[in-house]
Amino acid sequence: MNSPLPPAEELALVDRELAQLDARRLYLLARRDWLLRLVQQSGAAVVQWGPAASGSPAWTAGPSRPAKEASAPSAQNVLLTLGAVLLAVAALAFTLVSWGSMGIAGRSAVLAVVTAAALAAPTVLLRRGLRSTAESVAALGLLLTVLDAYALYAVGMPDADGTGYAAGAAAVLAAVWAGYGSALRTLRIPLPAAVVAAQLPLPLAAVAWQAGPLGVGWALLVTAALDAALALRVRAAALPAALLGSAALLVGAAQSWSAGSAAQALGPAALLLAGAALGAAAAWREPRVWGAALVGGVAAVVAVAGVARPELAPGWAVVAHLVVGLPLLAAVRVSALPEAVRRGSVGAGAVVGALGALASGAAVAPVLVARLRVLEEVWAATTPAADPYGPGASAAVGLLLTAGAAWWLSRVSARPEPGVLAVVLGWSGLFTAPVLLGFPVAVVFAVQLAVTGAVGFLALRRSGRGAGIAAAACALAGAVNVSLGALDGRAATFAVWGLLGAGCAAGAAYGPAARWVRSAAAVCAVGYATGLLVASAAVTDLAVVWWALPVLAVAAVVAALGPRLGAVRLPAEIAAAVAGVLALALSAGRPGTLALTLALSGVVCAGAAVRPERRVLGWAAGALFVAATWVRLAEAGVTAPEAYTLPVTVPALAVGFLRRRRDARASSWTAYGPGLAATLLPSLVAAWADADWVRPLVLGVAALAVTLAGARWRLQAPLLLGGAVLAAVAVHELAPYVVQVAGALPRWVLPALAGVLLLAVGATYEKRLRDARRLRAAIGRLG
Repeated sequence: MNSPLPPAEELALVDRELAQLDARRLYLLARRDWLLRLVQQSGAAVVQWGPAASGSPAWTAGPSRPAKEASAPSAQNVLLTLGAVLLAVAALAFTLVSWGSMGIAGRSAVLAVVTAAALAAPTVLLRRGLRSTAESVAALGLLLTVLDAYALYAVGMPDADGTGYAAGAAAVLAAVWAGYGSALRTLRIPLPAAVVAAQLPLPLAAVAWQAGPLGVGWALLVTAALDAALALRVRAAALPAALLGSAALLVGAAQSWSAGSAAQALGPAALLLAGAALGAAAAWREPRVWGAALVGGVAAVVAVAGVARPELAPGWAVVAHLVVGLPLLAAVRVSALPEAVRRGSVGAGAVVGALGALASGAAVAPVLVARLRVLEEVWAATTPAADPYGPGASAAVGLLLTAGAAWWLSRVSARPEPGVLAVVLGWSGLFTAPVLLGFPVAVVFAVQLAVTGAVGFLALRRSGRGAGIAAAACALAGAVNVSLGALDGRAATFAVWGLLGAGCAAGAAYGPAARWVRSAAAVCAVGYATGLLVASAAVTDLAVVWWALPVLAVAAVVAALGPRLGAVRLPAEIAAAVAGVLALALSAGRPGTLALTLALSGVVCAGAAVRPERRVLGWAAGALFVAATWVRLAEAGVTAPEAYTLPVTVPALAVGFLRRRRDARASSWTAYGPGLAATLLPSLVAAWADADWVRPLVLGVAALAVTLAGARWRLQAPLLLGGAVLAAVAVHELAPYVVQVAGALPRWVLPALAGVLLLAVGATYEKRLRDARRLRAAIGRLG
């Protein structure tokens, strides 16, 4: 056993070899099992390894066996269940249908003997280890006891009340089945069956004695309490306890909501409070069922507030429920309570608060939407002193109560969600309160402006949190709503819009606030400035086209301020650009005013382009100047634009040529783009409106020459501009013929051609993408 290796190294080597052998053996065994299943599924012979007569290994073939689709226990259970069902059907038929000549008494005697035998048989079967068979026979015996109870009613008490007898029979059967299951604890069916039977006696007895809905509710609740006590030892009783307890609380809630007076609501309140106590006790005893405490807390709120509900208006009934339910939130600070009870109580308070907030919010929503009616006739001064369709102060009080509770919860729980709800609900209540209370219009505007300013200031101070985002949204909604309301009168419009604009400007200048809040405030400030100028122009009775000039002044002021706007410069300039577009739209009704507005807009853009960071506005200024020129020429009735464009194009191309000679890196768009566009584009517009053939021919030849020049000297601007104009001219010339041909063709031809084209494009999609990339790369390499 000598080895050149040290013992430790040799031992490690042997362990590695053994591990590899074990791994190989496991792999081969798994492979063998897979091959056996494959051969058995195909129905072929299974080749088995066995020793030959000579002692050497040999291969022997054995027949394959079909795979088993069901295990022996499952097949046994199916057979036993089927047998029990068939015997049960036979017993029912024997008792109810097959009357024969024995009479009900004789059949009852036979059933009693068979029942005793069926209930005694499981004892013998369990001793012999036949548990599944014993379960089936026991289930049959339990069913036979039900038939025995029916036979006893039919023979001995045919005139008794059926519902009352059913209640007593259910109680007796529950006791018998419980005793039977306790005696034979190995069986799993008798005890759950006894629990199910025990649910019937009290409710059936209440129905039999005509106890009314409250009596049935108490019967359900007492049964649920017994189930809850039993659930401490038998888990199967937990589900019936929950179902019957919920049914009892629903009965109590329905009776409380339908009560016509406080005295009538006392009975349902007692039922609900008893249910609440049961839920709290269950959660106290079992921490996992904290939902019982939640349901109980809601039931207690309905019980207490339900007594006052008949004496209150619907809105104030909601407030009463909030007054009773919101204090449950304080359980979050009561450490003496178990966790389940504390959690359920807080949940109940949250549910009551959420439902109250929804009810109050649905009441105040029409107040906010009613402001849209002002748009039907602006400055008509039709707003009444008191709101005729508001629900009263109860909705605002409900919102403020829930807002206060949410704010307190946010302070004690350190979670952001209650803070967001507090902001939204508080704003809703305070913003709508003056309208709901019927205050004068001036007071309504004053309060709503103050509330909007308050939430706006909150958004500036806490813009990085959930409450700050909610405050910003509320401030925007409030500003829009009060602005719409201010359109009812001229003085209100100027006062409200002016104050809101000043507030937005102050918010945009508030440095500590987040950038997005300041940007939104800057956009709103520009918007209100534009609105005030439009309103001022409307007061002066000027024509609408002249309103464009004061509106354009907003864009000029923003462009003049420029870098002084700091972080809000870009959003303010975007808002100013929108104001400029509005100015152009207002002046579009008269060519002369439109040309003036275009020229002034060009001046504003050119002034802004003086700054290095806004050089791109120089292109916009040039386009606006050109557009102003052509609008003026069109107004003057010019039909030959080339007489005005060619004198500009020739020196522009010469200047571009000289620039390219001095700076080879200058783009062809910078050098030749403006000059070529100055003639080609106006001529193209004129050609499309020209019914003669001379102008399109000359323009097409010129565009072809420009295109060829661009291809010859590899310049992007001439190539693309000339090609685009040439294609547009070709389309213009072919359009009448295309329309004529299209009118002569059947209507199905064009969709068919479109479908064929789509199929062709789809079939060569990848190749076309590759060709498009090559074309883009080739154009990109041009000068």
